[in-house]
Amino acid sequence: MKRDFFVIIPARYAAKRLPGKALIKIGAYPLLQHVYLAAVKSAAVEVIIATDDERIEAAARGFGARVVMTSPSHRSGTDRIAEVVIRLQLPADSIVVNVQGDELGLPPALIDQVAANLMEQEDAAMASLYAPVKSAHELDNPNCVKVVADRRGHALLFSRAPIPWKASAAADGKLGCRHIGIYAYTCDFLKTYTNLPVCELEQKERLEQLRALYHGFPIHMERAVEETGLEINTPEDLELAQSRYGKESAY
Repeated sequence: MKRDFFVIIPARYAAKRLPGKALIKIGAYPLLQHVYLAAVKSAAVEVIIATDDERIEAAARGFGARVVMTSPSHRSGTDRIAEVVIRLQLPADSIVVNVQGDELGLPPALIDQVAANLMEQEDAAMASLYAPVKSAHELDNPNCVKVVADRRGHALLFSRAPIPWKASAAADGKLGCRHIGIYAYTCDFLKTYTNLPVCELEQKERLEQLRALYHGFPIHMERAVEETGLEINTPEDLELAQSRYGKESAY
């Protein structure tokens, strides 16, 4: 049975590689507004922005978003979302989709897809998406997270390093899969996740989903049904975004 789902967008100001990126204007809107406008075109019953920064709060309320202010001490976006779930007392079996606040041009269909993916799984705590790695540059780029999965579609490992090893990729012409940073979880699992100890691998890779895998919670992966947008991590990404969306809005 199809269930309702919520979208929560975690947004912070102090991004290490590109400070203040959530509020950088790209075309007609700041980056965060682009993401919000994509999310409201999905089938979500509500879209909420979670932040600990008053500048982001003011901007988000200015373009009509619902905002929940959260603690500044969260280790990850998922921890921030868990606080929102607890504070709003969302039902335990409700599904929440975590849409990253830097995913410019994310198709709303992918938000719907990841929510439906989790609804169909009986043995997964989380769901996410992947797409083929397109180039050797992507394979070597630490900002492009790679993923490998088992025969059931459950993730085995996420890494910023090339996986599988790139020598094997060169041999068969397949460069592997890149992770699309969008997640679906039940509210019940989010409460569990926030109480899990941070693992060393999560800290080394700076990938929050590794905490779930480390503690034995499966993540089901599906290939994205549409081309993804552009994740803004670096000044180079921002330059590309400005050239692509500089004259008009993404939505």
